[in-house]
Amino acid sequence: MMKKYLALFMTLVMGATVLTGCSGGEQSKDAENKDAAAAGDAGERTTLTVGFDAEYPPYGYRDENGEYIGFDLDLAQEVCDRNGWELKKQPIDWPSKDMELNSGTIDCIWNGFTMTGREEEYTFSDPYVDNDIVFVVRADSDIQTKEDLAGKIVITQAGSSALTALTNEENNEENLALAKSFAKLEQTPEYNTAFMSLESGSVDAIAVDIGVALYQMKSRGDKFRKLDDILTKEQYAIAFKKGNQELCDKVQATLYEMLDDGTFAEIVSKYDDFSLDQMVSLGKQKK
Repeated sequence: MMKKYLALFMTLVMGATVLTGCSGGEQSKDAENKDAAAAGDAGERTTLTVGFDAEYPPYGYRDENGEYIGFDLDLAQEVCDRNGWELKKQPIDWPSKDMELNSGTIDCIWNGFTMTGREEEYTFSDPYVDNDIVFVVRADSDIQTKEDLAGKIVITQAGSSALTALTNEENNEENLALAKSFAKLEQTPEYNTAFMSLESGSVDAIAVDIGVALYQMKSRGDKFRKLDDILTKEQYAIAFKKGNQELCDKVQATLYEMLDDGTFAEIVSKYDDFSLDQMVSLGKQKK
């Protein structure tokens, strides 16, 4: 009788081991990537999930067919193609970007993301775009300089570097004084709404990245113009979770390959209406 119980026990143990092995073999690609990301192993990855603001043209946006496109997404697609990864485009609520990155929902923030002033918060790639934050007003506005914004209503995107430039006490005192001169500084989840507010007259100006400003001005005809005055200068880079140096290095090395063989320039040329060719800085700091 004891031998029968022992045989039955061993059968159950072997069955459980087989089931466990089968279950492990069917682990999803997403789970594998999360394990690889946790280990910092870019070599075992099969996908790259890019977090982006889907209302931030020309860097990331939805076209007339409902497809997500843009300069940064084109770069990300080429990086993935060269590494045998599947690109997963993940639109995110911009103020929640840190939560998305730190939870592992996304692998990086790649969408006209300013590294200036945030260098210690993420593991960043080398900067690839030099950006200006500018002011846009209606074409018929009497506002000609940023000093003319005193007593006016200015709007910008929540969580943006433009907002930081106007509100962070560690920043330029001149910018802080400028913001205090406004009648009001409003925030909006995305810039499409800001431009609609400007067109309707409910606000007087928008503080916005120059690439976005040029795209919106071009797509909306001659309704707006940009002030010559610049709020601040900054640089864009790809942000990875703090400490994820291996994935950052892999993506960076691929971008330099694209720069060296001319593919990076080809992608830039698709967006020449937005002066990206004049803004690109990748390679200036190549080690």
